[in-house]
Amino acid sequence: MCAYNAVRSPMAEALAKHFFGKSIYVQSAAGKRKGELDPFALSVLDEIGIDAHKHKPKTVEELEEWEGLNFDLIVSLSPEAHHKALELTRTLAAEVEYWPTPDPTIIQGSREQVLDAYRAVRDGLMQRIKTRLRS
Repeated sequence: MCAYNAVRSPMAEALAKHFFGKSIYVQSAAGKRKGELDPFALSVLDEIGIDAHKHKPKTVEELEEWEGLNFDLIVSLSPEAHHKALELTRTLAAEVEYWPTPDPTIIQGSREQVLDAYRAVRDGLMQRIKTRLRS
């Protein structure tokens, strides 16, 4: 879960599904409000052979309506999402972990500098996901 389900959480979802999709159920959602899927996020996932182009940003409320919130673990990647996750655990028996993850959309500079910021987020998430979800 991140603020807008447009950059960090879709990247985390795509990575987790790529590495663990056969053994765990993964969905991402916005803790604040849904945004538009970020093309830089898609580009840096494409670079490592992960296709997230079909991802549709969604809110926690939409996810609850569609599928329910039957999760064992909620990982929040932004302060807004963490507050929302803690709020949800008042009625859900789910573990919450906060993985502070920089927002690469605030980086200014050349296209390559911006992509480097997105790559850093991708690589950081990949490392944490592999470590946390490895059986």
